[in-house]
Amino acid sequence: MFINSPKNRDYLCEYLSFLQVEKGLAKNSVESYERDLQKLKIWAEKNNFDLIALTRNDLREWLIDLSGENLSENSKRRLISALRGFYKFLQFDGHIKKNPAEDLVAPQKGLYLPKFLNRTEIENLLVVPDVSTELGLRNRAILELMYACGLRVSEVCVLQYKDIDLDAGILTCKGKGNKTRRVPVGKSAIEWVKSYLAVRRKKENIEINNIFVTFLGSPINRQTIFLFIKEYAKKIGLQEVSPHTIRHSFATHLVQNSADIRSVQQMLGHADISTTQIYTHITDAHLRRTYEKFHPRAHSDSKKIEIE
Repeated sequence: MFINSPKNRDYLCEYLSFLQVEKGLAKNSVESYERDLQKLKIWAEKNNFDLIALTRNDLREWLIDLSGENLSENSKRRLISALRGFYKFLQFDGHIKKNPAEDLVAPQKGLYLPKFLNRTEIENLLVVPDVSTELGLRNRAILELMYACGLRVSEVCVLQYKDIDLDAGILTCKGKGNKTRRVPVGKSAIEWVKSYLAVRRKKENIEINNIFVTFLGSPINRQTIFLFIKEYAKKIGLQEVSPHTIRHSFATHLVQNSADIRSVQQMLGHADISTTQIYTHITDAHLRRTYEKFHPRAHSDSKKIEIE
């Protein structure tokens, strides 16, 4: 999606000028757009992201971060509109190939609930790769590790030998803002990573220290992981599954099984506990749907009982 981002250009300023001069928006409207987009710019800089290289999943995560601000429905709609307009402007000018905000939906009912897979769907996804091939073995190891540790796709791409202690079952990774965290690794993920590394190490011509590499020996990239996850999900009838869906599933399943929210925060690498608490709302919503579906007296049309 990302084409070029010269350091000396202020794309946000250019977009605001476009709104005022060419679109003729009122001063108050332009200032509202500026406030919204400045929030995004600050968040991107804080996490060492390039504003114009943000992906749809990056924008979704930012919206989750904003969920603690209790924005009004009008503010949410304006914010989504600002995102779409800004990236549409960048796309029209040829700075990006695709608008990452094009199909974003404004958060409803005060929360932006991320998509996650249930345990059966995760298990089905994990067994899709053909592990009789080197490529399938690598992809299975990646899926297992992402679900075991809640890793971001960018963290998987830069993971090196020194970052994982397979004997101790501990992984160290550097996340957003260059913050380092340590995460336990489950036995299943350890075994699949070991199986992949046994094949990976046979390639003596690979000189880089990255664990996950392409067939040619270069570091795997985000797009490659995104594409194979999407392909595998499609094979088992799942739609709109991304690397971040697996991260959300990791956190949701921990919370569903009564994991301490502070521990989940630490494993995810969230700076603010309010970001992690979104998973409490997800599980609450899931419990409510289950209750309403299966409890015989969950709805108002139940017959009243006469008490004598």
